[in-house]
Amino acid sequence: MVRPLTFIFVSLVLATPAQASDDYSINALSKALVALAPDVDPGEAQLLSLTAHTTARRLKKEYRVVLNPEFQNFLINIGMRERGYCAHYTRDIGARLKELRLKTLVLHWGAAYAGTTGENNSLVVTARNQRFEDGIILDGWRRAGRLFWCAVKKDHEYEVEQHYGYSGITLWREDMQETAWLQDYGPPEKVRTKTAKR
Repeated sequence: MVRPLTFIFVSLVLATPAQASDDYSINALSKALVALAPDVDPGEAQLLSLTAHTTARRLKKEYRVVLNPEFQNFLINIGMRERGYCAHYTRDIGARLKELRLKTLVLHWGAAYAGTTGENNSLVVTARNQRFEDGIILDGWRRAGRLFWCAVKKDHEYEVEQHYGYSGITLWREDMQETAWLQDYGPPEKVRTKTAKR
């Protein structure tokens, strides 16, 4: 009886900081999205932030992620896991965000070190008519299911290396084919109306 109660207590203690951290990150990302442009809808920004965070956490469970992203990649390579690469996170989070049919924010697909063994894929969110480089990265893979986000230009892990300090020159490039998929919401949903009986 003591062992199950101890497990429950420890689980609750560990879950609370993760939840608090997610709540802080959800609100901070929402504010960062609103700050992209004056016409960004705050409600849409909040919904995108919440959806991206909760989807990344859900995918961690679905992919059965253990330890860190590199170890997950190793497990996929030896056939012990099916999903969990960066592109899996990007596609699955992107598919969920597409369902929101965003009006004031735009989804893009970014790739750093494309075509190499160090390739990373991530979503980038911009305001309407805003350059890819001015957007915000959403990366579910990098922190193993805990959503990482930052401005594209401030992603110091993926920038041209300099000997002193940060270069501020991003290695992220837009993948136009994948971006086209993200931005294709399909035909608008038909609104059903009742016809008046005569």
